[in-house]
Amino acid sequence: MRFRFWVLIAVVLFVIGIGAGIVISAVMPAAVSGLFSEQVSALEDIVADLGAYQVTTAVFIFLKNATVVVLSFLFSPFLCIVPVLALLFNSAFLTYIAAIVVQEKSLGFLLAGLLPHGIIEIPALIIGEAAALSFGVAMIVALFTRDRGSRLLPNFKMNLKYILLALALLVPAAIIETFVTPLLLS
Repeated sequence: MRFRFWVLIAVVLFVIGIGAGIVISAVMPAAVSGLFSEQVSALEDIVADLGAYQVTTAVFIFLKNATVVVLSFLFSPFLCIVPVLALLFNSAFLTYIAAIVVQEKSLGFLLAGLLPHGIIEIPALIIGEAAALSFGVAMIVALFTRDRGSRLLPNFKMNLKYILLALALLVPAAIIETFVTPLLLS
């Protein structure tokens, strides 16, 4: 299948996660709060320790995001569970944080904090997870077909290029998130 198909699947999963985040936040705010509060607390501790305008912060952000993409790719042959969960969880978490920021600050504050790096980071996540989904499905199909390896190696090579593209996009996203976003929020 063409890579565009997998990008579309990744986008649909991301949008489903956003929708689920909105619905769950509205219907069961306590459940969402409990689910994500540990994540928010951990992120707040990390941000306090690292701080803005530091190279170590950019490296941390890049490594955190790169780890998600690489682990999704590596574990995608296990029924594509990891890339699906990565897309759903990240978009639902983003929705949860966005709702809090809009409620406590403003929509403008949210956009200033999200758009500069999000324009690069979200497509990078979608490209990386699309590659993981494509590779995972190819691995699963290879287990149940006669010509097991004939299409697997070309699929792996193609998706590895997309993973590398996603990782390359995560570099400027981390730099912008570290050095530009704090300027816009102050």
